[in-house]
Amino acid sequence: MTALPEHRPSPARPDGPRPAPHLAAGPDDLVRRFVREGDHVHAAATMSRPNALMNAVCRAFAGTRSLTVSTTAVHSSAHALALSGAVRKVITGFVGDTYPSPRPNRLYRDLARGNPFEIEMWSLLSYTQRLMAGALGQPFATTGSMLAETDLAHGKEGSLHRVPHPEDPERGVTLLSPLRPRFTLFHGVCADRRGNVVACPPLGEGAWAAYAATEGVLASVEAIVDDEVIAAMPDRVVIPAGRVLGLCEAPLGAHPQSLRTAGLAGVGGYLDDYAFLTDIVAACKDPGAAADWYDTWVGGVESHTDYLERLGEERRASLAFPAPRSAAREAPGAAADGSGPPTEQEQLVVLGARAIADLVRERGYDTLLAGIGTSHMAAWLAARLLADDGVHVQVAAELGLQSMDPEPGDVFLFSQRHAERSQMLAGVAETLGGAVAANPRCLGVLSAAEIDPAANINTTMLPDGRWITGSGGANDIASSTDCVVVALASARRYVPKLTHLTSPGLRVRDVVSQFGRFSRPGPGAGFELTSWLPPVPGRGRTAQDLPDGPRAALRELTGWSAPPSGAASAPAAGVSPFLTEEKPVTTEELALLRTMDPEGFYR
Repeated sequence: MTALPEHRPSPARPDGPRPAPHLAAGPDDLVRRFVREGDHVHAAATMSRPNALMNAVCRAFAGTRSLTVSTTAVHSSAHALALSGAVRKVITGFVGDTYPSPRPNRLYRDLARGNPFEIEMWSLLSYTQRLMAGALGQPFATTGSMLAETDLAHGKEGSLHRVPHPEDPERGVTLLSPLRPRFTLFHGVCADRRGNVVACPPLGEGAWAAYAATEGVLASVEAIVDDEVIAAMPDRVVIPAGRVLGLCEAPLGAHPQSLRTAGLAGVGGYLDDYAFLTDIVAACKDPGAAADWYDTWVGGVESHTDYLERLGEERRASLAFPAPRSAAREAPGAAADGSGPPTEQEQLVVLGARAIADLVRERGYDTLLAGIGTSHMAAWLAARLLADDGVHVQVAAELGLQSMDPEPGDVFLFSQRHAERSQMLAGVAETLGGAVAANPRCLGVLSAAEIDPAANINTTMLPDGRWITGSGGANDIASSTDCVVVALASARRYVPKLTHLTSPGLRVRDVVSQFGRFSRPGPGAGFELTSWLPPVPGRGRTAQDLPDGPRAALRELTGWSAPPSGAASAPAAGVSPFLTEEKPVTTEELALLRTMDPEGFYR
């Protein structure tokens, strides 16, 4: 079918005053009533994505390759977008997997070539700022992200424009075009029949996408309640009735993601279904298994009620939250006492935590913005080590968790367990904007798939064209605040020249490897290995294969020892004449790390 115009009256309602929202029988009824081929549909990104509605979109438009979908990240059950063939284009900041650790997904090996859909990549904050511009009726938004030298800005000449910065003309300011989907899909805790939708923080992009939608919101909630219930808690209404076109009940509508409810209206919350998420990752490694997963959980499902029946009552009950953490989460035989030597990955995390703690003490940083992966594990460990010394630093995560106190045993950065233990819950704009970009005392902690001698980072594409994941919030963090990068060294990761420049390295202070810390005196200067701890076996290397000293490690485990031929870049890295010896990983450090990660995901 021919794509319909972006701005047109909804076929479900006439022009004129907006009536009460359509109360649908379920997500499939709601999607089929409003959405048409060629539409731009936005999946609102809180920590509780509207997955039941997204599944319904996949069923309704399977094989049409007609829709434009925007969402901050494509992971977990959103892989159904690729498997369904419903989508022509995706506008996002991350495509891959996040649990148990961030990694590429086989479905997107050829994403850069437009398979399984066209892709338009943004950083998380710039993406949110575009929604804010749309919501505020502005012709553009301003951002300090998406710097000209990064590949993330390329190909977007129609969506961004640079103007001089009044205080820093060399850096400039980027103007972003508004992002205005036709419909926004949203999952909340509860709503009344008038359409007022209640949700609990952290809210990710918050309600900006609801206001940015040219037509309005299609909402699912755990329960539709009496008007008087919502009237008694106006401070909890995130999306007002005037924005809601259609509404339905969808218990566990965010599954396999989690939902925090704070007990509002008697609605119970639930946790991320880690077993389900793990099954998705495993299935996507094989085309046949991926197709079977899609047929079992999306394509072959008649309705959301059918989906819940397939999950089963016992599984649904096991996700109830808040509830005591199951002892089954403890890894059998986990060496939580710190006995035994550290693995290569554990040594990396400990050295990263030490470097972060040193920078906090030296420079007075008050906030750590933890990127996902070894970076967030190092940030968490650093905060705990600092607290033991009486130094308190706040830890934040990009979707809106601030002043986090992560629950030991749960390594997922965006777990609701951590949300319950945070002192503040907000959204992307408040966190990546207020707590990071506007805070000179924030230290960003990042990981890298590739990093060059100038500390520029690639998390987008491998040399053979295979997709990695994208920026997420990394570009925003690296563009605006001092950073430390925690990344396992190898010649394929510490490269002389990047395949793709995702995040600028201008503000990276230190790079931490499994054998020591690289530092530089200032931007543009070369990195030097300033601390040394002999590496331990890992990644197929035995004790006999390990380099016998700092210079050998720099030569054998990185590509930084010589500049790329004919390239104008930072000087090659070297070994500092003032190299210090790191003390071996202590039993106490290892015990604390293994208490945080008893299942050994980062081991």
